[in-house]
Amino acid sequence: MAGHGGRPLQNSRWWLPAWCALLAVVVMLPLVRPGFVLSYDMVTVPEQELTREALGLGSALPRAVPQDAVLAVLTTVLPGAVVYRVILVLVIFAAALGAGRLLPGPTAVQVVAASAYAWNAYVAERLVIGHWTLLVAYAVLPWLFRAALTLRSGGRQALPAALLLVAAASITPTGGVLASAVLVLTVLVPHAKDPPARWRLRQVAAIGGCLVLQLPWVMPAVLTPTRLTSDPAAVELFAAHSDSPLGLLGSVLTLGGIWNSDAVPDSRALVSAAVLTVAWVSLALAGAGQLARVLGRAAALVLAVLATVGLMLGLAGSVGPVLAAAVEQVPGAGLLRDGHKFLAWYALALAPAAALGASRLAAWVAHRSRDRIPATAVLTIAAVLPLAAMPDLAWGVGGRLIPVEYPRSWQQVRVTLQAEPDSGALVVVPYQPFRSFPWNYRRTTLDPLPRYAGVDVVRPDTLTVGTTRLAGEDPRAAAVAVALTSDDPVRGLLAAGVGWVAVEHDTPGVVPEGLADDLLGVVASAEVDLYRVPGDPVAWTATAPAGPVLAADLAAVTVVVGCVCWVVLIRRRTQRGRIVLVQSA
Repeated sequence: MAGHGGRPLQNSRWWLPAWCALLAVVVMLPLVRPGFVLSYDMVTVPEQELTREALGLGSALPRAVPQDAVLAVLTTVLPGAVVYRVILVLVIFAAALGAGRLLPGPTAVQVVAASAYAWNAYVAERLVIGHWTLLVAYAVLPWLFRAALTLRSGGRQALPAALLLVAAASITPTGGVLASAVLVLTVLVPHAKDPPARWRLRQVAAIGGCLVLQLPWVMPAVLTPTRLTSDPAAVELFAAHSDSPLGLLGSVLTLGGIWNSDAVPDSRALVSAAVLTVAWVSLALAGAGQLARVLGRAAALVLAVLATVGLMLGLAGSVGPVLAAAVEQVPGAGLLRDGHKFLAWYALALAPAAALGASRLAAWVAHRSRDRIPATAVLTIAAVLPLAAMPDLAWGVGGRLIPVEYPRSWQQVRVTLQAEPDSGALVVVPYQPFRSFPWNYRRTTLDPLPRYAGVDVVRPDTLTVGTTRLAGEDPRAAAVAVALTSDDPVRGLLAAGVGWVAVEHDTPGVVPEGLADDLLGVVASAEVDLYRVPGDPVAWTATAPAGPVLAADLAAVTVVVGCVCWVVLIRRRTQRGRIVLVQSA
């Protein structure tokens, strides 16, 4: 690590990536085991199929668009187990490295920023609850902010790189909002030395590119005959909660406070951990004033606005009825019901501010002691402070991300369904979203079978949190729920386009009595049974029209491909320029 105020160690440029790699390895070390990670919304499968639902042509709101389509493409090239491991490790590594490189140096200060951004309650809690796509966006934000600042200052070549980063974040709708806001807000701040016409052109290009990249989930959401408003009760249930001795405000200010108490690392309850967390967050208060000096006034302004909005949204569900009213009345406002997600903007400002605060403290110590060794010790302590405050982020958040193997019977179910892909949709009972299997250590997980099977599936979208049951939006899911408990389930299932029913065993939930009596058994095992619904299922047509949705997908892909070609062209021109300079020299 480079000494503060002294001569950097030889090859110090490798210290930052090495530290970031170490953080990623320590967190994701359980992934050396074979198998697949199943934790709440994180459902990893051997191979993802490109279904209609993955393209946004299902009957439900496109919450997993374009995530499932991207994974379908990736898992045709590499096994699913490899794809997920690479993504999860890269999330931690890229988040840490991007935050570190937001600052110009020295290396020790960059390491502090890397630790603060990659090792905190937000990352831990979102890993446990399975929001890995949100963490992809989280990892993208520092890199995107750098590219946006370059673009704002006149570097037109930064535009394709910035849009590619927005595309990566837009694998999930919330990630697209997080990334688009960073890019758009940054380029909206005018540059004093830039002609107004050129500045406006960059704005139009950035804003237009961001909008097109959101079309894969926006278009089906708008066109699907499903209500776009959500149950207002979800706001209170998904509101931030106190997860530490610091109370609600203290928990949120230290990047915690997720609504699901089961996703909180055990260390957050410790008073000693709270003290250490407050210590490193306090460094951000000391360094916030340095952001303008180091990154520029415009950058500091953007970070301040993003941090403020992120904190406001993070607390919005806990402080008043405004958000609940918006979720109930405004289409698409359901994206804001889990406002804790938007603390990513706050973390983007907090990490570099904490590093600059540590640098300021180290400089004061160096001045008082006239020795760089105590100053280096200050920066070293600051770099490990987040780790000491939450040691159980290590080893897959205290073992919560240990992979497991799917039962062999599931593969038999998949093969059977794949042999008749046009024979109707699959419904899995117990008809509820989440499962708890003994072969997954009884960890709560979203039912993996719909993704594992790789066919058209009707998923229940009514969610129960505690004792509160939230209303769903999908009319097809509601029709299936009625059919399963009716006197003639076969008729109702066929009318909803259902041709298969799978019954999972040894997991909480109720299987309607006598349901199997009306179905044809195909696969029977200790873990899951598969039944055929006798008759011809009626095609469910109440979905978004294919033309506009596929056109939206194509437009987004075109932007991505165009940006890739642009980046390649820029690099070739740069390399040719260097060759010419070398030859002329």
